[in-house]
Amino acid sequence: MALKLYGIAMSTCTSRVMTCLHEKKVDFELVPVNLFAGEHKQPPFLAKNPFGLIPVLEDGDLTLFESRAISAYVAEKFTETGYDLIRYQNLKEAAQVRVWMEVESQQYHPAISPIVFQFFVAPLQGKTPDQAIIDENLVKLGKVLDIYQDKLSHTKYLAGDFYSLADLFHLPYTYYFMKTPCANLINDRPHVKAWWEDISSRPAFQKVASAMTFGEKGN
Repeated sequence: MALKLYGIAMSTCTSRVMTCLHEKKVDFELVPVNLFAGEHKQPPFLAKNPFGLIPVLEDGDLTLFESRAISAYVAEKFTETGYDLIRYQNLKEAAQVRVWMEVESQQYHPAISPIVFQFFVAPLQGKTPDQAIIDENLVKLGKVLDIYQDKLSHTKYLAGDFYSLADLFHLPYTYYFMKTPCANLINDRPHVKAWWEDISSRPAFQKVASAMTFGEKGN
């Protein structure tokens, strides 16, 4: 039975999970959720995720929400197929993957997500992007990227010389960020730029990126 993923491909958080599923070569069904009609706030969906956010994964009688947790589950369950995203056979490498997964969640995401929101989501809500919010978070993101620049001068990817969930988790928001006038924040850091060009060109993400037309809030 194929896994069911509730969400939309243009959603940053849904696309994170879709990329992981493609990397692991796992069959799944994408079940569209009409955010504009508020379907994610209705009882049937709230029964799957009480927070009313996409995506949600159903694997038989198991229901999961939170895109990073879903991706980790997929990577851990399907260890024998596709690309090893968690380094499950090497304890030290796996630990580094977990460290940089946390860095993405706790340092990178809080800085980049408000910028993407202002450029892509605010206009959909009839609002003008708030430049003060953008500028404030560009400063925060720049400081994080300085650390990335140093780290990526020593290893090809964040957790080591291997691609992992730590890198994959960065894809959706960075994809949209690179379509903003602020892309120089990455392009001006050669090691970060090379890393981005590498991870964003992977076939699994390319399959997803073709349907990413604007950002959506998820989890």
